[in-house]
Amino acid sequence: MNDLSLLEGYEVKSTGELPLMSFRKMFRLSLRTWPYMRPMLKHLLVMLALGLSYFLVAFVAAFIGTDLFTNKVLIGEKLQPIQATLLFVGDEYITTDPVKLGQGPRQKSNEASTGKGKGKGKGLAISKASAKADAEAIEPELTPEQRRSVRNRLLIWGAIGGILGTLALSISYYYVTWIWQSINQNMRVAMVESAENLSLKYHDSARVGDAIFRVYQDSAMIINLLQSGIISPLMALYAVLIGLVFIAAFDPWFALMVILVAVPVVWVIVASTPRIRRRSLANRVANGDLTSGAQEIFAAVKVVKANRAESQVFDQFNEDSTRALNTAYFLRLDMVLLTAIVALLGGGMLIFSEYIMVTWVVAERETFLGAMVATFVGFVIWNYGAIEIARGRIGGLAASGGNFLGMWMRMQDLFIALERAFFLLDLEPEVVDPENPVSFPAPITGVSWQGVGFGYNTESRILDGIDLEATAGTVTAIVGSTGAGKSTLTSLLLRLYDPDDGVIQVNNTDIRDMTIDDIRANTAIALQKNVLFAETVANNIAFGTTDVTREAIEAAAGIACADEFIEEMAKGYDTELGERGGKLSAGQRQRLSIARAVVRDTPILILDEPTASLDARTEQQVLGNLAEWGKDKVIFLITHRLSTIRGADQIALLEDGKIVELGSHEELIARDDGRYRTFVDAELIGTGADHE
Repeated sequence: MNDLSLLEGYEVKSTGELPLMSFRKMFRLSLRTWPYMRPMLKHLLVMLALGLSYFLVAFVAAFIGTDLFTNKVLIGEKLQPIQATLLFVGDEYITTDPVKLGQGPRQKSNEASTGKGKGKGKGLAISKASAKADAEAIEPELTPEQRRSVRNRLLIWGAIGGILGTLALSISYYYVTWIWQSINQNMRVAMVESAENLSLKYHDSARVGDAIFRVYQDSAMIINLLQSGIISPLMALYAVLIGLVFIAAFDPWFALMVILVAVPVVWVIVASTPRIRRRSLANRVANGDLTSGAQEIFAAVKVVKANRAESQVFDQFNEDSTRALNTAYFLRLDMVLLTAIVALLGGGMLIFSEYIMVTWVVAERETFLGAMVATFVGFVIWNYGAIEIARGRIGGLAASGGNFLGMWMRMQDLFIALERAFFLLDLEPEVVDPENPVSFPAPITGVSWQGVGFGYNTESRILDGIDLEATAGTVTAIVGSTGAGKSTLTSLLLRLYDPDDGVIQVNNTDIRDMTIDDIRANTAIALQKNVLFAETVANNIAFGTTDVTREAIEAAAGIACADEFIEEMAKGYDTELGERGGKLSAGQRQRLSIARAVVRDTPILILDEPTASLDARTEQQVLGNLAEWGKDKVIFLITHRLSTIRGADQIALLEDGKIVELGSHEELIARDDGRYRTFVDAELIGTGADHE
């Protein structure tokens, strides 16, 4: 099967039903970008004013410059007063022709010019007299020296304009880039904030790389919205309308020809839209998959190496990368082919129009509006200058057809990307603050789960009818086999999820009546996966805590028994750690994670496998320090290690989402047929240890 068929199959599978992208939907998506543009409103207005100024200056300069070069330098016609003023030349350069000064065309006697009248001889005499008068009235042209002077001064103005224009455009480029990037920054920040506010139910099922691609790439399309979606189409439409007016002034047949050619161009645009939209969506989905794959590879690099799976991972990455390349290639190939079709139509129109114009020059045909055209472009009859102006206008209109097609295709990709970006912004968090929240209770007396049930989906239940109470000054160990629901139980306490059934209370107050920020500000957690950053040791311990002192950081490190190895480092607490704390052992990273939880000094502390990487002596020392430090706090331990469990005030054994036994280690181990005793026996198999 070839790459194209593979790609088409992927498009159908990945994109599913092709999203409708009507003008109304485009308009609605455009309006939704306004909150992210509003902070830059004054800069956008300045940018718009500068753009209009540049356009007007360029238009006037091109208009005057074209006339000066074609009619004055090449043909030798005398200058109009404003042109002479701009070039700083004398009155001898200025025309005295009333037509060229805008005073109207010279009147000719129709009868005299045709020889009609009361008598043939008299008419012939009048005709000869009129011809003689016209010959005497012919204005002398610019001398060769004057034409060279006009040329040189025109070149000087061109050089000055080029230098000033380059400087202005360079400054404007950086200014406009700063505006666009600031708008993009506003949207990126909003997307990340929205993603962070979503519950873990979304993050558990979504690929991280796809979210990264949406934030980094799809959001960037807001930069192109004003440029490619609004300003460029309006400018192109303006250019088309102006071009049609000028061409119609030369001859209405040209305007009709342009309109006739526009019909197949519009048909090509309409017919190609669904295909381009499908290609664009497939391209972005494929790149999102590629980003996800790369993120997953680097996150699991140790697992990959340990299992000698490099070739397998490379093959998968190569497949994702090839698919992303193909989707991008075929998207752009379609764009190029469609643009070529429009270019052929426009080129054919231009060639045919040039043939017609040359025949009119030979025949000295008058332009359609005659002297009225001269008011704008200075041509009453077809000549070389008229051909240059008209050809430029027709060529501009032909180019506008290609530009419209290009803009329309880019707009499909633009709005597909914006829709993907807004998808992340539109996701409603399942865990939200109450309208009238209550404060977190202080001092804390206890935490309880009452009839709590929860499932990540409707098909399976992780927790079912949980009843558990922990009081201040106690340590509660939550144990059970993998998948029993231990971490989920404490995640509900942090409101990372909300229970499907029952309530969780702090001092008899439902935690759903409190703000999420208030709950998490009063609950610290040391996770099993020790996430550290490429920062100093002190900053890693203080992560997420504001206004923490160095003394508090050092005290927390002492409780976690981390001060021993920290003080041995070259710069102590100011030592820079590597990526994800790569310079540290697993036990050292774990102790820093505990210190990070302790430094927050919250009334609730959750330790998820806190001592899994510690030796027995360090473990007992850390647990003793935590028990002494937490006399007025509620502490939860999630662990498998018997040495950790024994010191707890109460132990809750979970099986299949239910607490099947609850009590102290001594109480539970004394039950000969107890499930806790069976659990402990299973943990001790092969260790040679006993229950004591």
